[in-house]
Amino acid sequence: MYEELLQNAAEVRRNACCLYSHFAVGAALLCNDGTVYTGCNVENAAYPLCLCAERNAFGSAVADGKKKGDFKAIAIVGGNENETAASPCFPCGACRQVMAQFCGEDFEVVLTDGTYPLGELLPYSFSL
Repeated sequence: MYEELLQNAAEVRRNACCLYSHFAVGAALLCNDGTVYTGCNVENAAYPLCLCAERNAFGSAVADGKKKGDFKAIAIVGGNENETAASPCFPCGACRQVMAQFCGEDFEVVLTDGTYPLGELLPYSFSL
């Protein structure tokens, strides 16, 4: 069902800047209107300044005017930079929390081994 979205994530993964971890991640964010925003991880020598692929994709979507409730699914592909990503690459806690900011518990997180509802990956998200 989300094969093309996974392909988009794999394609943008090639642009990852992973000079330190050598772990490349790509993400493709699908909006309800069919628009897809992509992002890759961008590392920095000052590690706290690194940007995850998922947050990169959400940032691009928000910069383009998308807002809470506009998102349907995100595909994430990651692994060692010189290898084809086969194992599932789950989003980190910070990315899961960002997803919770913009999406409901039924938002779909698409990995190489299947699809997971966000509510299952982050059962007790923070909210105001």
